[in-house]
Amino acid sequence: MSPRKKPSIGRRFVTLVTTLGVLAILAVVNRPMVAFGQEQYHQFQINRASYKSEYGHWDMLPVPAEFKVNAIHAALLPTGKVLIIAGSGNKEKEFKAGKFKTLIWDPATNHFKLITTPTDIFCAGHSFLSNGNLLVAGGTKKYEVLEDKIKKAAGVLKIKQENPEGGVTEFDKGTVVTSATGVKFKLTADVRVPSATKKTVNGKFDITPGEAEVWIEAVEAGKDSVIPKPMNFTLPGLTGDDVKNVYGVTEKLTMEKQEYTGAEYTYEFNPFTEKYERVGNLNVPRWYPTLMPTADDTVLALSGLDQFGRVDTGKTEVYNENTKKWEYKPKLNRYFPTYPALFLMQNEKLFYSGSNAGYGSATEGRTPGIWDLKTNTFQEVSGLRQPELNETSASVLLAPAQDQKVMFLGGGGVGESEISTARTDIIDLDESATPTWKPGPDLPNPTRYLSTVLLPDDTLYTSHGSSGYRGKGNSDLLTAQIYHPDTNKFVRAADPTVGRNYHSEALLLPDGRVITLGSDPLYDKSDKNPGTFEQRIEIFSPSYLYHGERPTISDGPKSVQRGASYKFATPDAADIKTARLMRPSTVTHTTDVEQRSIALDVTKEADAIGLTIPKERGLVPSGWYMLFVTNTDGTPSVAKWVQVQ
Repeated sequence: MSPRKKPSIGRRFVTLVTTLGVLAILAVVNRPMVAFGQEQYHQFQINRASYKSEYGHWDMLPVPAEFKVNAIHAALLPTGKVLIIAGSGNKEKEFKAGKFKTLIWDPATNHFKLITTPTDIFCAGHSFLSNGNLLVAGGTKKYEVLEDKIKKAAGVLKIKQENPEGGVTEFDKGTVVTSATGVKFKLTADVRVPSATKKTVNGKFDITPGEAEVWIEAVEAGKDSVIPKPMNFTLPGLTGDDVKNVYGVTEKLTMEKQEYTGAEYTYEFNPFTEKYERVGNLNVPRWYPTLMPTADDTVLALSGLDQFGRVDTGKTEVYNENTKKWEYKPKLNRYFPTYPALFLMQNEKLFYSGSNAGYGSATEGRTPGIWDLKTNTFQEVSGLRQPELNETSASVLLAPAQDQKVMFLGGGGVGESEISTARTDIIDLDESATPTWKPGPDLPNPTRYLSTVLLPDDTLYTSHGSSGYRGKGNSDLLTAQIYHPDTNKFVRAADPTVGRNYHSEALLLPDGRVITLGSDPLYDKSDKNPGTFEQRIEIFSPSYLYHGERPTISDGPKSVQRGASYKFATPDAADIKTARLMRPSTVTHTTDVEQRSIALDVTKEADAIGLTIPKERGLVPSGWYMLFVTNTDGTPSVAKWVQVQ
């Protein structure tokens, strides 16, 4: 038999190409099977008991379609329920239709309930009061208008009245005013101008003109109405001396982008009736403000965009929960960018970390420091690395609060900067009279919009965020990690399945789990089309929930006083290692200035433990707290609610 001829090079090449083609087709045809197999194996891995006990576990919360909302704000109420505020949900169509939403979810029963929401509290500020009510102030009066949508020049007209005897001068909406150059504008709202004030200084009269501001818009469309520099205006209907004593002035009138504008409305949300209760208005309308509880049971309102979309110049006001009114405090004027992160210190001063969320000067008001409310002095602190990247960062008062250590995590450049950082820094406010930031461990990735939640075992849960601005470039981070203050290290936790960036929240539940919700990406995954708000809710069960039986608190007082000791019944007294009072979160835009974990001294009896509440009101501000006890395995109890008075 003659030997078989060796195939030619051309024939072998054709065979090779054909074989590769067949393999490629088989790979494509079987890709779903391969992916299915990989997913099945992944599910097997993450559901193993050993995996959960080391990394924890994620579960998706099933939310019926009628209860899905855009979570812009979240707070844990003293009833154990979660309040989720959408307002208009960053949807101008909903704003114009007057459709505003608030949702309550009960983790104990998995019951959802929509709450009547009176005005658009989208991007308001909020803080808990000592009685457990959630103070909600500000919000959206008007949505932004982009430059390509603007047809007429517009801006703020300041009307002045120089006659102390002139009384109140009123102008109606629609009144036409005229610039010194003859350009006509209309008032977009009614305005009342007070008379001037007169006082005697060194034997001479000193007159301060009365002032009121109003938004005006050009009568005619087009750029011919633009006034790029300061200009005087005359007003109609004036007679006698009022012709010279009453006049208008503007800084500029442009066709530039018009920002969101702040609202003055204020409410107390009552967690027991589950209703909004209207209280006194803010003196300064605010959008993106921080509400900051103080040691004397009042609440400060700081920063925000005003009724004309300007960053507040520092007009601090204080809410009194007894009178249910705001009072302007000119002696406390201090400028901050929007949603500034401040923390009540044990000595009753406030620490400003430098974290903020989006609007304001690129330089002014961004330096961290200690603010003494009694003297309105501000002591700057140094050492924060990459201070130009403190926007959309996170800050938290580490546990226990007695250590007075604040951690600064991640952040990015001002505005729509593509730059972000993995940097963390830590400051010990008790270190010396002049504390400074020290480097902490880096996050796994450069991160904006990081979620941070204190846990009952003194660790810090951190997760999500994005490396890019609002998730651009598919930059959402599907990572979670636990910071351990005792070792100063991050330890990996189970990976979430849902990405979260801007307008996302996370908070601790009374059962020790962490709920994560919200996210408002700028674009979809193609980076070409508008993004869709993330309405799925995912819950993380930390590894400590898989370490065995949980200790329990079977009985104890519902109300406690600072500086006093109390007995709480528990069958696990011998195994209790720590006790913590944890103030519930109220979070938005990565800003949560309220969460804190306070260590309690523990004594043990056969079937009870004795707990002592610290006496310092700067350490334990009045209000409702979750009481957790943790055993020697690091496993926490389910929380018991107590009110500190």
